[in-house]
Amino acid sequence: GFGDMAKIRHFKIEDNLITSLVERWRPETHTFHLPVGECLITLEDVTLQLGLKVNNKAVIGPTFFDWEELCYELLGLVPPKGEALIRSRIKIKWLRDHMIPLLDEPTER
Repeated sequence: GFGDMAKIRHFKIEDNLITSLVERWRPETHTFHLPVGECLITLEDVTLQLGLKVNNKAVIGPTFFDWEELCYELLGLVPPKGEALIRSRIKIKWLRDHMIPLLDEPTER
């Protein structure tokens, strides 16, 4: 459901808009105070703006995976622990250097 995130490349940043929002932000309530009232940005707002699908259970708290085993199962390779595999993250440079590029029309597999 996060595939569309890869398509997001560039946003034109409107400096005036950002300045206005910063001036109206109230950290004590985590809301924007606008002339029409308070405004709160929710997860639903973010999903609608970015086109994300958030329809399953949320991952909250720790995950107990053997990350090296999972990498081997999904990638066929195990990144060096502490160098390219840091906790549950893989450095993108390592992936680029070690993965075969996808075809223009990749199969589901």
